Amino acid sequence: MIPLKDDNPTQGKPIVSYGIIGFCILIFLAQTGLSETELRDFTYSYGLIPSVLMGLDQLPNDLYRISPIGTIFTSMFMHGGWMHLIGNMLYLWIFADNIEDDLGTLNFVIFYFVSGVGAAMAQVLIDVNSQIPMIGASGAIGGVLGAYLINYPNAKVLVLLPLGFFSQLIKIRALYVLGFWFILQFINSFLTASSSGGGVAYAAHIGGFVTGVILILFLNKKNNKKVITKKINKKPKGPWEQ
Repeated sequence: MIPLKDDNPTQGKPIVSYGIIGFCILIFLAQTGLSETELRDFTYSYGLIPSVLMGLDQLPNDLYRISPIGTIFTSMFMHGGWMHLIGNMLYLWIFADNIEDDLGTLNFVIFYFVSGVGAAMAQVLIDVNSQIPMIGASGAIGGVLGAYLINYPNAKVLVLLPLGFFSQLIKIRALYVLGFWFILQFINSFLTASSSGGGVAYAAHIGGFVTGVILILFLNKKNNKKVITKKINKKPKGPWEQ
């Protein structure tokens, strides 16, 4: 199930969301220009390494380009390949604009990074001894998905549903699209629980999602604003105008 767009208009331009997407793309393009050795050093310097963050291990001096705490944030803008980047940016493109619209620019920035921190710590606590760098925006984006599920469960999302040699475009409620995504993270986390050689940080996805749900419930209450699915009385956005 691949989401393509939602029918959920916004009132303003999601400047922060677009900025995050643009910065992630720029960082990835910079990564592609590095040699294999340079890329390895870059990943170990700016990726989040659980054992280093927890003070259990130390990097060689030439790789200490930023504090271990700082890597929680730098790692959110790094990606391991084109598919990793495209998948993350697609979800951010579709779902982040409405949450930024609800929260406003400054609150959304705080929301996004706190979700990323929650995601990172979830993965760290799963294996504090891990020496494998963790990179990617998936955890912070998981927070966005959790917030969207709370505020817009009935919004319609156009998804591509692969069916063997064929595929089908259908519109499904966000509740089912994002609920399926969250359940899939749990299933995959159990299937890969014994893996010690890297891969997908499913605990980070789950941690980010849960953090996003908690934050949006708090912010909705703080703003004394009950957010409901918007009734679409105007022409929906096209697939590239979110």
